[in-house]
Amino acid sequence: MSNPFLKDSLLRVSAQDHDVMTLSGTINKSIILWIFLAAGAFYSWTNFDVVTPLLLPILIGAFGLVTVSTLKKTLAPYLSPLYAICEGLALGIVSLYFERSCPGLVVKSVLLTICVLFCMLASYKAGILKTTSRFKKVMMFSTFAILLVYVADFVLNAFGIGNFSYIRSSSSLGVIMSFAIAVVASFNLVIDFDLIESAVTYSSPKYMEWYCAFSLMITLVWLYLEVLRFLSKLRD
Repeated sequence: MSNPFLKDSLLRVSAQDHDVMTLSGTINKSIILWIFLAAGAFYSWTNFDVVTPLLLPILIGAFGLVTVSTLKKTLAPYLSPLYAICEGLALGIVSLYFERSCPGLVVKSVLLTICVLFCMLASYKAGILKTTSRFKKVMMFSTFAILLVYVADFVLNAFGIGNFSYIRSSSSLGVIMSFAIAVVASFNLVIDFDLIESAVTYSSPKYMEWYCAFSLMITLVWLYLEVLRFLSKLRD
């Protein structure tokens, strides 16, 4: 699957009791997580100098929470709020960095991300976008390829060998690449919607509401960051 945190094998788990996952419950959990994320982002935005030195430990902590939640899904109700806070702290720093170089960019990116979310949801519910087997394979390959490029770029930078300049460049190629990556992130939302709906159909355990909300948040954060990068390059 394109989103490594949402897999059919993880969602097709029958509940052991009558407390099963519901769509409304997943939406409520998503709202709670976004409140935590917004609180973390607001704090780091208003306390930039305090949080910035802690960015690396925060990112390491967030990665650890993702790993544990993925391996032990029953812990999602407890770990996903912590992850949302860590993600919010990191997003606040990144967003303020872009905002300082281009005032108003963050608001535009947030609004565009929300618009994309509702457009993709409407298209999915209307049956315009369908998660066929081929569609899922294309999204999985595309997402993995993007992840591979980002990892390779990080490693090259870490060892001082070089980097993939077009990732950060505001050239025509750089803008096109950012747009393409944002499109891939957008289509990942469709797969997330389909898998969440399937989990509800399979009457998955209640804790999967937190797990699915957490997974959807990861995709939306990725989309927001790519939109932020794309608009920044477009302005340059």
